[in-house]
Amino acid sequence: MKTRMNLGVVAPDAYKAMFGLEKYINGSELTQAHKHLIKIRASQINGCAFCINMHTEEARKDGETEKRIYALNAWWDTNYFTPEERALLALTEEVTNITGRVSDSTYEDAVNLLGEKYIAVAIIAIVAINGWNRMSISTHLMPE
Repeated sequence: MKTRMNLGVVAPDAYKAMFGLEKYINGSELTQAHKHLIKIRASQINGCAFCINMHTEEARKDGETEKRIYALNAWWDTNYFTPEERALLALTEEVTNITGRVSDSTYEDAVNLLGEKYIAVAIIAIVAINGWNRMSISTHLMPE
């Protein structure tokens, strides 16, 4: 498969706007571990090879274990993740698969464990990675 286009070249202002959103997320109170889990899990669901490759490498550099990365696509069947991480992963899945809606129980569990402000930023992070996934997939962006 060949990359179709470089969005950073063809639509540089839009690409810069996406990086502005990333800058906001990176400066937020979301922990590095939570950001990595959100990015990897959404990218797995969307089938974005470029983003899976990038975000698993970044997570490893920040100390994430292979065991947890490998188990992310079946996180609910493990005890590797904290209640807070499990709430974020459930939220990530429901926001990514939005046609099924975000259930009240998933939303309330996440807010009760992490607080409304934290979950607001988490939702923004989930939306952002879904945007990156869709740009990468539609342009056939290839992992290194």
